[in-house]
Amino acid sequence: MGGLREKLESGKEYYEIRLESIGGLGANLCGKMLGELGVKYLDLNSSSFSSYGSEKTGTPVKGFIRYCKKEKEIRVHYPVTQPDLLVIFHHALLQDSGVWKGCGEQTDVLIALEPRQNFRIPAGPGTFYGLEAQRIAMETHSRINVVMLGASLKVMGIESLEAGEQICRDTLGKKYPDALRANLEGMRRGYEEVQKLERTEQTCRNCPMQNTGDQTEWGYENAPMGGINPRFGSTVTADLSPSRQGYIPLFIKERCINCGLCFSTCPDMVFQFAKGEYKGREMMVNQGLDYYHCKGCLRCVDVCPVNALVRGVESEHPKKEYFLSNQELLRVPEYYEEAGPDGYITSESYLTEKRMEGGEV
Repeated sequence: MGGLREKLESGKEYYEIRLESIGGLGANLCGKMLGELGVKYLDLNSSSFSSYGSEKTGTPVKGFIRYCKKEKEIRVHYPVTQPDLLVIFHHALLQDSGVWKGCGEQTDVLIALEPRQNFRIPAGPGTFYGLEAQRIAMETHSRINVVMLGASLKVMGIESLEAGEQICRDTLGKKYPDALRANLEGMRRGYEEVQKLERTEQTCRNCPMQNTGDQTEWGYENAPMGGINPRFGSTVTADLSPSRQGYIPLFIKERCINCGLCFSTCPDMVFQFAKGEYKGREMMVNQGLDYYHCKGCLRCVDVCPVNALVRGVESEHPKKEYFLSNQELLRVPEYYEEAGPDGYITSESYLTEKRMEGGEV
């Protein structure tokens, strides 16, 4: 594949990077650091910008970085469509076909994987790399973005981490001096622990990347009539779990006094109360929470007066007790669970969307 220097020396006009992430993981800052790195410490010209929506935790975020030789000017400012390096900040994004758009044999792919994750490498891109970025961030008390920055530098073929450490000091050292040591350690471990993933299957039968050939992007001419926004919720999949930082609230039902403080505090309405009986009285009783929409802010843990909600490490709880999908918010992707149709599923806008994407209705 070749790294940054090798590709530029071979006559390639630009070396281009695309970051695919979810709001809250720091991809925007990571892109800025990569852009400044090229100008300040790699003796290159570079540009970087991001694409994101409401800046809310859980919304889709993309970062675009370009490098070129110092004697050349960067005169293009459109998104990176055919990346030399694709960086995926969370494993849940692997199911989104748009993440893989434009990837080919020229593309190196870096993925933040879950521990012991069973991941089938799809055909198409050149070389895959992976690391357990969330685990490293938790162990070093750093953030996923600096871990992925260190791993990106290794995949780009940067022989020394010195330039990365310096840009980290420039960007984070002044604003968060107390967290600098932890961030440098997270970056170092990302650089050292990233590994090449062996391709065990040449095709991935159910991988969304293999099924994007006939899909057409929505635009002005083919958008659904009536001004409908078919990408509902706070992410394109309505799944906030990628924005969690490794911790989740654990519900201990026998401790709960059904005070409702968790419900009123939660910014994403994940707690579900229904009529029931508590201590012989009829009242609204806490039934559980919707982990699809929980972004792991842990405000409920802070506010609970009886420790019925406690902080837990998500990787230690693959099967979450009292996991109850909220039917009023249910926008669960097909690759998570099979769910019955709600009002949107039977609406004309949904049927129009399916027809336009070539699906059967």
